[in-house]
Amino acid sequence: MIRKLLRFLGCFAAFSLVLSILAVVALRWLNPPLTAFMLWDRIGNGRELHYEWVPLESISPHLRITVVAAEDQKFPNHFGFDFQSIAEALEEDRSRTRGASTITQQVAKNLFLWSGHSYARKLIEAWFAALIEICWPKQRILEIYLNIAEFGPGIYGAEAASQAFFDKPARRLNPYQSALLAAVLPNPRLMSAARPSSYVHGRAWEILLLARDLGGVKYLDSGELPRKRKLVN
Repeated sequence: MIRKLLRFLGCFAAFSLVLSILAVVALRWLNPPLTAFMLWDRIGNGRELHYEWVPLESISPHLRITVVAAEDQKFPNHFGFDFQSIAEALEEDRSRTRGASTITQQVAKNLFLWSGHSYARKLIEAWFAALIEICWPKQRILEIYLNIAEFGPGIYGAEAASQAFFDKPARRLNPYQSALLAAVLPNPRLMSAARPSSYVHGRAWEILLLARDLGGVKYLDSGELPRKRKLVN
């Protein structure tokens, strides 16, 4: 009986691994119609979803650089994990302005997983993040992130957020509007880009300074994010 159970668990694990690899490879070219997080939001909260996919070139370069500056400044350099930020987060006994999760890890979580802080979920997230880094170029990772990130209750992706908060397409976002959207990413259900608090205003200006230090919009003008680049001196 135990042998049969172990055989079943082994087959299930192998099937899950193969399925996860196929899913990540397919999403290298296919745009996700929705994500696990959207499903949880729709089914669990009964919330109406606002989601419209647009290609990366239809998203303002200001938003691209402000999101990288706010969420993951080492994004072009790392292979899915920022070990320095992870170590700092483990040492600190307080909430952080920005967590240790990279953009790649957030993409893995939003696409395939659920909200929570269990070790099992983090382990699965790490597996998917590594797969994503192996299978996708950095440009694709950023494109998917900007299209599936939650910017407000039920509002997913840059296009839906830009239309909802600023009544304009994402390609026309100016630097400050972009920084406001980046500022609410850590908790878009409590912070608002449409009605920003004093904290969100201040954080937006801080993000603009960080983006400037990274080189501004020219930093991402090449169209293909490099894997190796020194971001700060």
